[in-house]
Amino acid sequence: MNNSSLPAQQGLYDPRNEHDACGVGFVAHIKGQASHDRVSQGLQILENLTHRGAVGADPLAGDGAGILIQIPDQFLRDEMNWGGIQLPSAGDYGVGMLFLPRDAGARAACEKIVAEKIIAEGQTLVGWRDVPVDNSTLGESVKALEPIVRQVFIGRGENAADQDAFERKLFVIRKTAEHAISKLPKNQGKGFYVPSLSSRTIVYKGMLLADQVGKYFVDLQDARVVSAFSLVDQRFSPTPSRLGIWRTHSA
Repeated sequence: MNNSSLPAQQGLYDPRNEHDACGVGFVAHIKGQASHDRVSQGLQILENLTHRGAVGADPLAGDGAGILIQIPDQFLRDEMNWGGIQLPSAGDYGVGMLFLPRDAGARAACEKIVAEKIIAEGQTLVGWRDVPVDNSTLGESVKALEPIVRQVFIGRGENAADQDAFERKLFVIRKTAEHAISKLPKNQGKGFYVPSLSSRTIVYKGMLLADQVGKYFVDLQDARVVSAFSLVDQRFSPTPSRLGIWRTHSA
């Protein structure tokens, strides 16, 4: 840490005692073999990083935790097939994890803009999925801010020559949608946030305690959710731009 940006030593305060707050962990199979064990091990690392987080007056309200894994293609393919939607080949579709307003009208307005930006970039809106969650372990102060969590599936268009080009298109869709939604009237865009939008990885996160992530997101308990690696982070709050709606202060 560069102490030049911190206050000078005074009284009982000494900048040498300052430390970075976030706890980060990573686990991977050396040969890239995907399994549910990598996900479970990542969640265990996250729980081991509980001491890097913090709670408020509500002991069940955390300051943020999450996990990044590879897109579990077969799991999502099965889930969407049950709804009558067939996904493109792995790598030819992206998954957006979205936090959306609880108000139905505001949510519809946000989803409409996302759909418009997908088409505007020459990509295909494949479908939507409601992400199952279990909020029974959350504190009441957290439930008051809990968003609707949905996944949007985007097919690669002809103007994206390969997966790297597709990733760039997904980035543009994300940014243009965020900007447009932030300008919605009557504050309809409040509560919208995109934790991840990629054809390679997906992020499950929120204003949660470390041990709540795997319990809240039911997907993470499914043996079909596999990955060759897990990247976890405990304590998001020092970096508001990474938080999204599910936070206790404005970004």
